Order: sequence, then C-alpha cells, then structure tokens
Amino acid sequence: MLRQPGRLVQCQSMMKMMKEAIAVLHELPEERQETIARAIIDYALHDGGVYHLTDEERAEVRAGLGEIKRGEIASEEEVGVVYRRMGV
Repeated sequence: MLRQPGRLVQCQSMMKMMKEAIAVLHELPEERQETIARAIIDYALHDGGVYHLTDEERAEVRAGLGEIKRGEIASEEEVGVVYRRMGV
C-alpha cells in the first residue's frame, strides 16, 4: 500500500502535520484539549464529516441562542478587547 507513487510522501506529511497539531494542543487548557480531541474522534469515526453535539454542547448552543434572542451580546468594543488579548 505504501509502495504506490506519492503514497509514502503523503503519509510522512500527514505524520508531520499530526505532530504539529498535537504540539499546539499541548499548549491549550485541558478543557479545550478535550473538546478538540472529541471533535477529531467524532469526525474520524463518522463518514460525511458531520459533527454530532453532545447533550452538554447542545444545551450550551441553546443557551447561547437564547442570549442572542434576548440581545445579550458583546459590543464591538468588548469583542475587540478579547481579540487583542488573543493577539488577533
């Protein structure tokens, strides 16, 4: 299988990319690492690339939509502060 032209290069490239991704994940808070890991596993296990929310995630989305409906959203200034803090 790896003897096909270009296949070995693709595998090495993927391994390098995975190592880089894992290095980035190691720098994130544990909760964020878990969220991303679950998303990756779900993506890998389900054809079509459809992510399935957990009950907790679904509740968070509903809560967020409720906040938007009530007008409880961050101002442009507040968003700017967060972006600057993140270095974006």
